[in-house]
Amino acid sequence: MAECSKVEDGRGDAGDTVSANLSTGPSCSGTDLLPAWSSFTHTPFYCEENVYLLCKKLSMLGLADPSALDLFVVFISNEDKKLFKTGNQKRDKESLIWDLDSSLSFPLPLGKYVSETFRQQLLLKSTFRRILRVIHAPIFLRHFASNRTHMRDSLGNWISPPPSYEPIIAHDGSENNIDEYIRMHAADVVTNINAAALGLYSSKYGVLIHEAMLQDFIALLRGAS
Repeated sequence: MAECSKVEDGRGDAGDTVSANLSTGPSCSGTDLLPAWSSFTHTPFYCEENVYLLCKKLSMLGLADPSALDLFVVFISNEDKKLFKTGNQKRDKESLIWDLDSSLSFPLPLGKYVSETFRQQLLLKSTFRRILRVIHAPIFLRHFASNRTHMRDSLGNWISPPPSYEPIIAHDGSENNIDEYIRMHAADVVTNINAAALGLYSSKYGVLIHEAMLQDFIALLRGAS
C-alpha cells in the first residue's frame, strides 16, 4: 500500500513509542465537528503505520470505542500488489471511512467512499483487481509490527524517509510481520460473508474478501454488534 496515485506497489509499515504523536486537541472540519485530516499523524508511503496511529487517535478522541472494538482496518491490494487506486480504510460506529491517503473528503460515508474509490462499473485488467484484507482493529493493534526494512533499497538507503517515532513492535514482541498483511492471494478470498464474519474476530491477519463484498460485509458486522 502507498500514497494514492495511478499505480502503486503496495508498500507501508508501523511504530512503537507513539503516545507523543497522539495529541488530544483536534482541529475540526465541517459542521459535524469531526477532526480534520491534519489532526492525524501521516507519513507518506507508510500507510500501515498511519492506520495504526489513526485507530489509536480515534479511540483517544472518543470517536471510537476506547478499545477500538468498533473499528476495522482494511488493506487494499492484490496478488501483484498493483492497484488502480490504493488507500487505507477504517469504519467507525456510523460506517465512516477514515482514509488518510485518499483525495476524497475525510472522513466519508462508506457508500460514497466505495462508489468513488472502487468505481466498480469500470472493467479493470486482472492485474488491478482489488482484494481486501479486513482486520478487527483491536487485533491489528495487538499484532501489527514493522521494522521498516521493506522501505530500504538494496544498498540500505531509505526509499522514502521514515517516521520520526520508533518502529512499532507487536505485543508479543514481534518486530516485523507487515508482509503477512500485504501479501494476498485470490485463492484465499472468502466468498461467503457469514464465514468471513466468523473468522474476522479470531484471525490475527483478518479475512480476505472481494471489493464488491465490502458494503454487505460491513452491514453484516453492524447487525451483529
